Amino acid sequence: MEMTVSTKPHFIPSLISLTTQKIHHHLPHSTLKFNPTPFQPPPPTPSSSFHGHDLSNLEQTKQIHAHIIKTHFHHTLQIPSAQWNFLITSYTKNNQPRNALNLYAQLRKMDFEVDNFMAPSVLKACGQLSSTQLGKEAHGFVLKKGLDRDVFVGNALLLMYGECACVDYARLVFDKMLERDVVSWSTMIRCLSRNKEYDMALELIREMNPMQVRPSEAAMVSMANLFADTANMRMAKAIHAYVIRNSSNEQMGVPITTALMDMYAKCGNLGSAKQLFNGLTQKTVVSWTAMIAGYIRSNRLKEGTELFLRMREENVSPNEITMLSLIIECGFTRALQLGKQLHAYVLRNGFSVSLALATAIVDMYGKCSDIRNARALFDSTTQNRDVMIWTAMLSAYAQAHCIDQAFNLFVQMRNCGVKPTKVTIVSLLSLCAEAGALDLGKWVHSYIDKERVEVDFILNTALVDMYAKCGDIDTATRLFMESRNHDICMWNAIITGFGMHGYGEEALDIFSEMERQGVKPNGITFIGLLHACSHAGLVTEGKKLFEKMVHTFDLVPQIEHYGCMVDLLGRAGLLDEAHEMIKSMPITPNAIVWGALVAACRLHKNPELGELAATQLLAIEPENCGYNVLISNIYAAANRWSDAAGVRKTMKAIGMKKEPGHSLIEVNGTVHEFLTGDQSHPQIKSISKMLNEMRRKLNDAGYVPQTSAVLQNIGEEEKETALTFHSEKLAMAFGLISTAPSTPIRIVKNLRVCDDCHTATKLLSKIYGRVIIVRDRKRFHHFKEGYCSCGDYW
Repeated sequence: MEMTVSTKPHFIPSLISLTTQKIHHHLPHSTLKFNPTPFQPPPPTPSSSFHGHDLSNLEQTKQIHAHIIKTHFHHTLQIPSAQWNFLITSYTKNNQPRNALNLYAQLRKMDFEVDNFMAPSVLKACGQLSSTQLGKEAHGFVLKKGLDRDVFVGNALLLMYGECACVDYARLVFDKMLERDVVSWSTMIRCLSRNKEYDMALELIREMNPMQVRPSEAAMVSMANLFADTANMRMAKAIHAYVIRNSSNEQMGVPITTALMDMYAKCGNLGSAKQLFNGLTQKTVVSWTAMIAGYIRSNRLKEGTELFLRMREENVSPNEITMLSLIIECGFTRALQLGKQLHAYVLRNGFSVSLALATAIVDMYGKCSDIRNARALFDSTTQNRDVMIWTAMLSAYAQAHCIDQAFNLFVQMRNCGVKPTKVTIVSLLSLCAEAGALDLGKWVHSYIDKERVEVDFILNTALVDMYAKCGDIDTATRLFMESRNHDICMWNAIITGFGMHGYGEEALDIFSEMERQGVKPNGITFIGLLHACSHAGLVTEGKKLFEKMVHTFDLVPQIEHYGCMVDLLGRAGLLDEAHEMIKSMPITPNAIVWGALVAACRLHKNPELGELAATQLLAIEPENCGYNVLISNIYAAANRWSDAAGVRKTMKAIGMKKEPGHSLIEVNGTVHEFLTGDQSHPQIKSISKMLNEMRRKLNDAGYVPQTSAVLQNIGEEEKETALTFHSEKLAMAFGLISTAPSTPIRIVKNLRVCDDCHTATKLLSKIYGRVIIVRDRKRFHHFKEGYCSCGDYW
C-alpha cells in the first residue's frame, strides 16, 4: 500500500523537536512531554507590517518569502528587520529549520544586522536540526556581537545545546549567564534530564531554593518530566508536594497535572495517575493521551484500549501526538498487535502521516521484531526521509540481529546524502558487539575518525563496549585510558568487559581507581564486578564487594545482585552456601536465581539439590525451554535416562523446542552462521575435509572425546560423531580454511561451550599455532598454545 507522507505538522509546533528527539535517542519513554513553553520568546517587535498574519501558515510564509526575493532581491537592506524576523520565526515554528537557516545565511552575506530578536529563532533552527556545528557557529556570532548578554538569547542557546545533546556546552552557557530568569532554570533542568544527566538535574533543582527562584509552571513540568524519566517514586511524591506548595492557584493547572500523571504512570503508580486524571474537571487530549500511554507502558493493554474508546465516546479526537505517543509505548512493551491496530486507526481515519509518526511506527515494528512491516513502511516514505527514520530502520535491523541488512542500509543512507547521527553509529556499534563482528566494528570506528565525528561519552562508551565484546579487550582498555573524562557508563563498560574476559583482578583494580577519583558506583557497577569475581573464582573478593555495596554505598541489592552471588558461590562448588543465600533473600527469588543454582548443580554433579532447585524453577517458568533442557541434562549426566526422557517427552507434547546451538564467525567483513550438525554452508565440502583433518590431528595429540558432553542415550561412536559437528567446531574449521596462518579466529556462540569443545580448542590452538577467541553465553575464552584464559574455570 502506498502511503502519502507529509512533513507538514498537524500538532503543536513546540512539541515537534521534543517528540522527534525522543525517537532519535530511542529512550524507553513516551514522546509525550508536557512542555507548554520551550523557551521564553522575545517580546514582539514593534511596527511589524505583518501583525495580522498567522505565523503557523507555512504556505503563506513561503509566498511572502518568494515575493520578497522576487521584488527586493537587490535591495535586501531596505526590508524592515521585523519582516525577516517574521519569516525566520515562521519557518522554525513550522519545523522548517533548513529554510530558516538558508535565509539567515543569505542575510549574513548581505551584512544584515542580526539582532537579539532574530538570534533565538536561528538558534532554535540549529537545535531542530540537532546540528552542533551550525549551533556553535551561530553561538560564535552571538558572542562576537555581544548578544549573549540578552537573557532571551541565553535561553535559546541553552535550548539549542540541549537539542544537540551537548550538555557540557549548555552548562557552560548557563554558568556564565549574567542574568537568569525562571525559564533559564527550567530549560537547563530539561536539558540535563533529557540527556540522562539526572544527578546534575537534581542538584540544579536543589540550587533553586537558595537562589530564591520561584519555579514557573513550565519549570515544575520540567521537574516532573525528570522524575518520570528516572522512575524514582520517592522523588515523584516529593515533587508532587513541591508543586502543590508552589502553585499560585489552589487548583493545579491542566499541564502540570498531566505532567504529574505521566510521572506517576512511568513510576508504575497507575493508582495515583488515575486519581489525578479523574480529578481533572477539564480533560484535554494530552491528559487522555498521558493516561492511555500509562496503561500501555504498564502492559495493561485492555484498560488502555477501553480508555481510548471512552475518549472517542466523549468526542475527544486523538491527534498525531496521541497516536505517536501510544505507538511508541507499544514499542516499549513489545505490544505488536495493539501497535498494528493503532497503525490501522491512523490509516483509516485520514491522518496525514508525518515523518515523525512514520518514524515512530517503524521504530515500534522494529522493537517488536516485525522487520517486514518496518521495512514496508520505510520503503513507502520515499520522499523527504530524514536521519531519524533511517536510524529507526537501522535500529530495527540491529534489534533483529540482521547485520548484513543493517550495513547495506547504512551504505544506502550515505549514498542518499543523509549524514548519520551519533545514534545511528551507536546502533551499528551495538550490532557489531552483539555479533562479535570486530572487522565491521573497526570499519565503523575508522568512519568516525575519517568523518571527524565528535566522540562524546555515549559514543566512546559504545566503542569500548564493542571492542570488549568482540574480544579485543586491549583496544577497549586503550580507548578507556585515552579518554580524558569517564562517566559511570564508561566505567561500567570497561569493568563488565574485564569480567567477560575473566580478568577479575583487572576489574577490581579499575574499581579501586574509580573510587580514588570519587566516582560513585551504581547497581550496574556491582553486577559487572560480581560477574568478574564469579568468572575468575574470586569468592572472598566477591563477598566483600557485596557487603561494600550495602554498607559503604547504601545500595539495596536487587534480584540481579543475588543472582550474581548465587552464581559466584555455585561455580566455586559452595552449593549449600548458595542455597542458604537464596533462602535468606529478603525478596522472592526469580528464575535467574534458581537457574544459577541449577546450572551449578549440573556443573558439580549434585542431582539431588539440582532437582530441588529445578522444582522451584519450573514452578516460576514452566514453559521456559532452556530451563527444561537444563533439568533434562542434570538427569542425563546422572544416567537417569528415563527421567531425562520424561522431561523431553513433556516438552515435545506442548510443542516446546530446544534452542539450537549456533556459532558466528566473521571473515572479510561477512558474518557466517553455523548450526550444530549444519550441512548447508556453500563451502561444506571444504569444511568437512578440514573437520576430518582436525579430528586426525587431535587424535595424534592424544585427545580423547568427552562423550559425557553428549546428553543423549546413544552409542559412543554416535556421540563422537555428534561432538565433531558442534557449531563452534564447524565455525573453527571454516576459519582455518578461510584465513591466513597465524590470524586470530574469533567465534561467538549462543550457548555455554561444552567440556569437549573446550578441551579440543585448547589443543587445536597449539596444533595450528592460532589464537582462538570464543565468546559463549557467559564469557570469553582466549585459547593460545594449548591453554585457555579461563584456567578451565567457567
